[in-house]
Amino acid sequence: MNFGFGGYGLYLLFSLPALLLGFWAQIKVKGAIQKYSKIRTLTGYSGADVARRMLDSNGLRDVKIEETRGFLSDHYDPRSKTLRLSPENYRGNSVAAAGIAAHESGHALQHQENYFPLTIRSAMVPSVQIGSWLGPVIFIAGLLLNWINLAWVGIFLFGATALFALVTLPVEFNASNRAKAWLSTSGMIYQDESIGVKKVLDAAALTYVAAAIQAISTLLYYVFLLSGSRRD
Repeated sequence: MNFGFGGYGLYLLFSLPALLLGFWAQIKVKGAIQKYSKIRTLTGYSGADVARRMLDSNGLRDVKIEETRGFLSDHYDPRSKTLRLSPENYRGNSVAAAGIAAHESGHALQHQENYFPLTIRSAMVPSVQIGSWLGPVIFIAGLLLNWINLAWVGIFLFGATALFALVTLPVEFNASNRAKAWLSTSGMIYQDESIGVKKVLDAAALTYVAAAIQAISTLLYYVFLLSGSRRD
């Protein structure tokens, strides 16, 4: 087992492409949001208005909309049936706010319809919360102690993180597609503004792709490292 320069080099070989993609994705999403947060929609609706209209038009009047703190802290909580928007998207009247609010509303629609990938992702949350930090610890302990079975347990636990990242992709893509489709026919934004919505949501989707590739790359690195230690 090599934790020296060669070990770090091997780790970079597996992880660098995903790290670069993630860095580029963050630049893309921040640039898109910065640009389209400054472009006001001609209809004048805030993100909260867009979310309320989209939810109500789909029979989700019982879903609450709240303002929450933090930059890009927007999310839908299925447990309390609450859609939470960051201040700039809750109050803001912009192309970015409309797109993000509609995207989060898309998650509420998924919840209403028992969208299968969302159901699977929600069920995986407890195991992922444990596996994401405990898996690597158990894996390294297994390697150091030369307990191969223990190391495989760590890989299995961390594997839940990689699977969670993969399941997240259809959930996020579907929510964005719902948002784009509804906004294009609802009259909440004009047709030209839908281009900006698409750029914001597509950039955000890229971050999930990068996260999935990073998780898979790390998992493959663990498997490769364990296989190499067994040969040694």
